[in-house]
Amino acid sequence: MRRLLLALPFALLPLAVAQAADEHDHDHDHEHGSLGAHEHGVGRLNAALDSQTLELELESPAMNLVGFEHAATSDADKAKVAATRALLEKPLALFSLPPAAGCVVASQELESPLFGDKPDADDDHDEDAKDEHHHDHSEIHAHYHFTCATPGALKTLDLANIFNTFPATQKIQVQLIGPSGQQGLEVTAKAAALKF
Repeated sequence: MRRLLLALPFALLPLAVAQAADEHDHDHDHEHGSLGAHEHGVGRLNAALDSQTLELELESPAMNLVGFEHAATSDADKAKVAATRALLEKPLALFSLPPAAGCVVASQELESPLFGDKPDADDDHDEDAKDEHHHDHSEIHAHYHFTCATPGALKTLDLANIFNTFPATQKIQVQLIGPSGQQGLEVTAKAAALKF
């Protein structure tokens, strides 16, 4: 399944290129048309359903989920980070999977510099230059692995609770592989349901 998710961006690359060609041209490659862009208000979700296994990978700027991207130093900021992590640790509530599908969380993994994870190597800076401005683009990555007793009941994936729980999230770019093939689409709070 992990290989399936890793192949997903390559399988959908023609879609991303076509979408980028439709957008107006300018020098902000990392803001528009890129699958790996860090854009406030925009999250990304990779979803793959294979037999009884459902994998979801949610990536979002910390700003969308916590309200800031700097290291949490105040008690108030630490409380926001802890509350966000607690919400992300309940994926069945966030993703509103149909009860008839009988999905249970087999494993989950949350990663972010805000959770105390080490930043990527490209975020390392000289000791003299360290300050909170070097972490202005913190992201939160959540990977969920579900086992579903009745995967045929997974007709839709409703993301409305993500928008309700994290209102700074305005849209989610989704790459989906399911029984009916692969698709790339964008969802918003007003149209938050996906069809497998």
